[in-house]
Amino acid sequence: MKPGSNPGRRVILWRHGRTEWNVAGRVQGQTDIPLDEVGRQQAEEAAARLASLQPARIVSSDLSRAADTAQALAARTGLEVELDPRLRELAFGAREGLTWRESWERFPTQMQAWADGDETRIEGAETHAQAGARLDEALREHIEQLPLGETLVVVAHGAVLRTGALTFLGIAEQSWRQFGGLSNCHWSVLQEARWEDMSQWRLAEWNSGSLPEPVMSDDEADEPDPGLGNSGASR
Repeated sequence: MKPGSNPGRRVILWRHGRTEWNVAGRVQGQTDIPLDEVGRQQAEEAAARLASLQPARIVSSDLSRAADTAQALAARTGLEVELDPRLRELAFGAREGLTWRESWERFPTQMQAWADGDETRIEGAETHAQAGARLDEALREHIEQLPLGETLVVVAHGAVLRTGALTFLGIAEQSWRQFGGLSNCHWSVLQEARWEDMSQWRLAEWNSGSLPEPVMSDDEADEPDPGLGNSGASR
């Protein structure tokens, strides 16, 4: 079977629209902050573009800023929004509601430990790796239910989408900071390539606000990396 003859699946990882706390620079985490007026407009505009991809499913975090963003796409596609609490933002614990400056003023020792790589010192917080693992788990389950050739839209939050996508792709944690965050209502695209009984997932777009387009380049890989085995494949 030639590469590409078996249609792969596609996943759109879509961050929610803007909130008042985004503007104020306050850490939201799992605090349920609604979209502001700009965020609702962002959701409508992005949904108009994403609807043209004819997604088969929409799965969202149950926090309102994500669920309401997802609903803008559901209204255009006729799909139901499926809520999954595993897609909630990384829990920042005692830092939630604070700006960066306020966090450093209130928790100087813990924040220094965080800057040095120890994320366990803030009360009630989870690590980026923990958040990435739970989104990765949820993503694999939802992909297993997705027919070949179809598109899944996952609506969630900046930190958990970044770490979850990189966990899913098998990218080492020490490289995560080389990937920037997602802008409000922007998305990243995971594309599955299939060869007979093997599949490999690739990062097709990152922090995009435009629709996915075919890559026309001499740099396109024709076969999966044999050294990866089934790494990145849904299991």
